Amino acid sequence: MAEILAIKPVAVEGPVVAQLDKGVLRLTLANPPANALSLAVMAALTAELERAKADKAVRVIVLSAAGKVFCAGHDLKEMTARRADADHGKAFFAETFAACATLMQAIVRHPLPVIAEVDGLATAAGLQLVASCDLAIASHEATFCTPGVNIGLFCSTPMVALSRNVSRKHAMEMLLTGETIDAATAKEFGLVNRVVPREYLNQIVTKYAQTIASKSSLVVKTGKEAFYAQAEMGLADAYAYTGRIMVENMLARDAEEGIGAFIGKRKPEWKDE
Repeated sequence: MAEILAIKPVAVEGPVVAQLDKGVLRLTLANPPANALSLAVMAALTAELERAKADKAVRVIVLSAAGKVFCAGHDLKEMTARRADADHGKAFFAETFAACATLMQAIVRHPLPVIAEVDGLATAAGLQLVASCDLAIASHEATFCTPGVNIGLFCSTPMVALSRNVSRKHAMEMLLTGETIDAATAKEFGLVNRVVPREYLNQIVTKYAQTIASKSSLVVKTGKEAFYAQAEMGLADAYAYTGRIMVENMLARDAEEGIGAFIGKRKPEWKDE
């Protein structure tokens, strides 16, 4: 079990709190009580992800949330208020879903690994946020759902991330019933990696993050980018593409160092190049 760590905040204003410790950047949704993805929250989270790209001290990102709800999805009150607009909210709705798509793709395309730390309810676009992360670790109390069908708004955009993480039938089960699943079922479906006791959630996520942070950031970046790229290709194209990536990786300084350290039975010294 990882030891409890003191994490120093580097930004404390706004709907997203950023904390950096030993290469791990923790981005905490702080928009209680539902941590809804309003335009302001999505903009803040996207901006923090963008800033992390330029910060060489950051090696892994953790997404967490304050309060009893991880994320309740889009801010329906904010969206409903815009029905009073001349276009009945059409332009605002389009802006909201475009901002959400930008955020989710920013996570998938980010050069650094992103881990979701889920405690509480993740629903609709909140579930989409979890599914978009590279890894997801949940407490036993975490729950998940895509309930749009219950309120006349099918979870079409959350479906994109969901269907890329779980089987089609599991995805359709969630989308068509709108029912909530527990953390154990989410793990069975493939939506989360591990389910752990709430009191150890932060420690275990930190342990995962620091383990990944100890690797060559160049190699991790190369691997993450290749993983998502090949997943969209046919079999032959995927092998041709990843073969080229392996050749480039073999020529990197860290590959030479890592292989040499393995053969020499010593600890590698990464240069991230």
